[in-house]
Amino acid sequence: MPKPNELQTATRPSRRDFLRTSTTMIPAVMAGSLAISRSAHAAGDDTLRVGLVGCGSRGSGAAVNALNADRGAKLVAMADAFGDRLQNSRARLKKMKPDQVAVDDGHCFDGFDGYEKLIASGVDVVLLASPPHFRPKHLKACVDAGKHVFAEKPVGVDATGVRSVLATCEEAKKKGLSLVSGLCWRYNPGIRETIKRVHDGAIGDIVAMQATANRCPVWHRGRKPEWTEMDFQIRNWYYFIWLSGDFNVEQHVHGLDKMSWAMHDEPPASAWALSGRQVRTDPKYGDIFDHHAVVYEYANGVRMYAFTRQQSGCYNEYSEILLGTKGRCDLQKHVIEGETNWRHKTKRHWPRESGRGMHQIEQDELFASIRAGKPINNGHYMCQSTLIGILGRMVGYTGQEITWDEIVSSKQDLSPERYAWDADPPTLPDKNGKYPVAVPGVTKFV
Repeated sequence: MPKPNELQTATRPSRRDFLRTSTTMIPAVMAGSLAISRSAHAAGDDTLRVGLVGCGSRGSGAAVNALNADRGAKLVAMADAFGDRLQNSRARLKKMKPDQVAVDDGHCFDGFDGYEKLIASGVDVVLLASPPHFRPKHLKACVDAGKHVFAEKPVGVDATGVRSVLATCEEAKKKGLSLVSGLCWRYNPGIRETIKRVHDGAIGDIVAMQATANRCPVWHRGRKPEWTEMDFQIRNWYYFIWLSGDFNVEQHVHGLDKMSWAMHDEPPASAWALSGRQVRTDPKYGDIFDHHAVVYEYANGVRMYAFTRQQSGCYNEYSEILLGTKGRCDLQKHVIEGETNWRHKTKRHWPRESGRGMHQIEQDELFASIRAGKPINNGHYMCQSTLIGILGRMVGYTGQEITWDEIVSSKQDLSPERYAWDADPPTLPDKNGKYPVAVPGVTKFV
């Protein structure tokens, strides 16, 4: 695992240096990648054997996209903490893709160690879609075993985990393995073209940005008497910081990532916030907040205003706005106005060209890279954008301004002492069933 200053260096390359590293890396690992893509297929033929870790809706969707991406791909193994969820997903996937889903009972792995058994079962590609807390551990195990990986966003819930992922991504480069991130907007044709025009100067120099994701509340799976506390929290993982990172990390990471992309993936210098838990106060909602309003400040004076809220009965908006010296960009609508006036041909927020949406395109490009022996590695931006989300959470929780250097060096580790259904999660309720919740001005930064 790199030391904090190594992460700081790794997440602050100039655009020129980063592009140079990316382009020179490909020839250096081409031979190794070709060897992997041609010889590592456990089936002994041209089949790419796919394993799915995390069988919820996003994981199941990623599996369908992966099978759509390559006719020679077969889903041969599945793992999930819960056997019931795994079996439900297997049945649905088999019905949707009968010729490409070949998961027998012996390749269904549940429990906390299911991912290890799946990796050892002879797969070539692993799709990681478990709750974010598990991403660093699962990703490291995949790369250590020489597997190509699709890793859902975000890639950690604390800086300790992100540092681990960063080291794993560097190891994937050395091994010539493809590692594609679930930050799917980077694979959206309309966003790609719009960002390219912003980078080419269509709105001049960026002076301010606003990322907004104000939505209604999301799912909750309740509690059953037979569940242990660990059972309850993992089935309702979204509402516990140690599992999701809070929704400023788990969901708003998409908007933060697009803003970071517009800034050539230079990290902010610091941040501060007005965040809290105002209406979602029932203990069943764990220990996360219900609104975050974060101001990220960049070294060149640019400010990003990042708003996200999950409350009923309120005005909702999902948008990203870039303000420049020569104009304005509505990134979600793919519109540029000012000295340059332009609109992407799709004129839609969620473009699907010939039925190929961004979730499909990310899998198309992953499998094409494996077949061609030209590895993709999204490690830099998926680590940095996750850490930007964590920075936003922590300035909200503490009520303090925190710098990028401080969050990079954070020693926070939200891991439990052990992984078992009878083990204590990191956060436990008091005698009244209430979980401890951060208090701005009181909660300390670690």
